[in-house]
Amino acid sequence: MPKGYIIGHISVTDPDAYAEYVRRDTPILESYGGRFIVRGGASEAPEGPVKDRHVVIEFPSFEAARAAFHSPEYQEVAEIRRRTSESDIILVEGAE
Repeated sequence: MPKGYIIGHISVTDPDAYAEYVRRDTPILESYGGRFIVRGGASEAPEGPVKDRHVVIEFPSFEAARAAFHSPEYQEVAEIRRRTSESDIILVEGAE
């Protein structure tokens, strides 16, 4: 079964408040089997416009990624991200 991923491209507009999102989202996503494989760090955009921060979270399956993202507990915390950043979030199934 292919793994699932939540991929975020984010430009933080309120770093102090965004830190609360990072603190609270981690245990929720990990409880669904999520593992952060990219979280910020150096990046380069050789083509096209991009946001400042990139996050990739790997899950055991696409269904697990969807369940984590759509869970009520994550959606409550995601409101912090929505208020403190501009973000594009993508759920994707990995290759087998």
